[in-house]
Amino acid sequence: MHALTDFRWPSQYIVSSILCSFGGFLFGMDTSIIGPVTVMDRYMADFGTASATVHGLVVSSILIPAAISSFFAGRVADAVGRPKGISIGGLIFGLGAALEAGAVHLAMFVVGRVVEGVGEGIFLGNLVVYICEIAPPRRRGPLTSGPQLLNTVGLVVGFFTCYGSRNINSSLAWRLPFALLAAFSFLFAAVSLLWLPESPRWLVLCHREAEAARAWDVLGVESADREKSHHGHENAVTVAANLNDSTEQLGNPVTSLSAPVKNKSSLLDAFAPDVRARTMLSVFILGMQQMSGIDGILYYAPLLFERAGLTSSSASFLASGVSAIVILSVTIPALIWADKWGRRQSTIYGGLGLSVIMFLMGGLYAGNAVHDSYGAGRWVVVVSIYLFAVVFCISWAVGIKIYVAESQPQRTRASATSLAHGSNWIANFLVALTTPILLDRSTFGAYFLFGGCTLLTAVVCLIWMPETKGKSLDEIEAAFSHKAPGTRTFFRSIRRLLRGLQGGRDQ
Repeated sequence: MHALTDFRWPSQYIVSSILCSFGGFLFGMDTSIIGPVTVMDRYMADFGTASATVHGLVVSSILIPAAISSFFAGRVADAVGRPKGISIGGLIFGLGAALEAGAVHLAMFVVGRVVEGVGEGIFLGNLVVYICEIAPPRRRGPLTSGPQLLNTVGLVVGFFTCYGSRNINSSLAWRLPFALLAAFSFLFAAVSLLWLPESPRWLVLCHREAEAARAWDVLGVESADREKSHHGHENAVTVAANLNDSTEQLGNPVTSLSAPVKNKSSLLDAFAPDVRARTMLSVFILGMQQMSGIDGILYYAPLLFERAGLTSSSASFLASGVSAIVILSVTIPALIWADKWGRRQSTIYGGLGLSVIMFLMGGLYAGNAVHDSYGAGRWVVVVSIYLFAVVFCISWAVGIKIYVAESQPQRTRASATSLAHGSNWIANFLVALTTPILLDRSTFGAYFLFGGCTLLTAVVCLIWMPETKGKSLDEIEAAFSHKAPGTRTFFRSIRRLLRGLQGGRDQ
C-alpha cells in the first residue's frame, strides 16, 4: 500500500514534453516507409518502374515544401501559440498522408507528399522550441531529445509495418503504412490542441504575464526553476519586472532592460548584430547534419543493403528493420546522457567518426572489394551502415538540434530555429534526390561526398562552435564574443606543422 500511496505522477511539463515528442514519431515513420514502399512489387505494378531520377523526385518531393513552410513555422507559432502551431502542422501532415494512402496515380501520390511536407515543416521545427521553453534548464537536455527518441521509434514501426505488409496481394501492401501514418497524425494534432498547455515564455512575450504565471503552475515548474529559466533564456520585460535591475543587460549589449520589446519577432531579427553569428552557425550545422547522408541511408536502406549483396527483397527489408532497432537502442542512452555530453564535443568527434565510416565504405567500393555473392567486403559495408547510424544517433542527432534551440535568446528562438530547419530541409532534399542518382552512376561517389561534408563540419565546429550546455544567456553571449575553446590550440598546431614541413624542405 505504501508504494501505491507514494506514487506521484510526473510533472505536467514532462508529460507535455513527451506528448509533443510524438511529432518526431510521425517524421520517423514517414522517413522509414517511403523508401521500402517505392520498391514494393505492388507499388511498381500500380505506378510503374521509375528511373533513378524519378525515384529520387518522388521520395524528395516532401522536402522543398517542408523547407519553405519551416521558414514561416516560427511566425505561425509566434502568432497563434506553440501548441496550436504544432497542431496545425500535424493536421496538414495527416491530410497529405491520407492523400498518399488513397492515391490512384503517381501525380496524386506526389501531391500527397507535397501537402505532407507543408505540415511537417510547420510542426517539426516547433517541437524542440516548445519543449525548450517549458522545461527547466536542468531537464532541458533529456526532454528536448524526446523528439529524436520518438523519431527512432517511428523508424522501427515504419520499417516493420512495410516488412509485414509487403506480401499483401493488393495495393493495400503500400497503402496501409500511409493509412496508419494519417491516423497517427490526426491523433497527434488533436492531442496537441487539447492537452498541451501554452508556453509561459510565449505568453510573457505577448505581455500576458498573469496567464504565464498560471501556465507555470499548470506545468508544475518550481519557482526557482522559473526564475533560472528567465535568466537563462531572457525575456527582457519579465526580467525587468522581477529584478528591477537597470544595470542588467540582455540581448544586445547596448540595450537596457527598460528598452521597449517587440511583441512579435521576424526572420530578420535572427540576423541582428548580437545573434547573427549563432544564427549563421545554426543554419550551417543543421544543414550539414543532413549532408552527412543519414537520410540517404534511412530513405534508401533496402537499396543500399541490396547493393551490398543482400539481393533478396526479404533480406534487404529485414536488414532495414534491424538498422532501425539498432538506432532506437542507442538513442535511449544518448537521451539519458544528453546533458552530460557537451554539444561541441559530440559534434566534433561525431563528425570525425562519421567521415571515417563514409570514407571506409567509399574506399571499399572504389577498390572493387564489394561483391554480391562472396568476400568480406559486403559484410564490412553492412556493418558500416549500422555503425554509421549508431555514431550519428549518439552525436549529431541529439546535440545539434539542442544546440540550435538553446543558443538563441527568447526573442529569436522560434525564427532562428525555423531558418535552421529550413536549411536542414533543403539539404535533406538534395540528399534524397541525388542519392539514387549517385548510386546509379557511381558505386562510391555518394560515400566520398557525404564523408567530405562531415569532415568539413567537424573542422568548422572546432574553430567556431562554443559550448552551450547548461549555460545561461549571459554565458552564451560571452562565448559567442570570443573564439570557441580550442581554436588557438588548433591554429597553433597548424602553424607548428607548417614550420616543420618548411624546415624539412630547407634541409
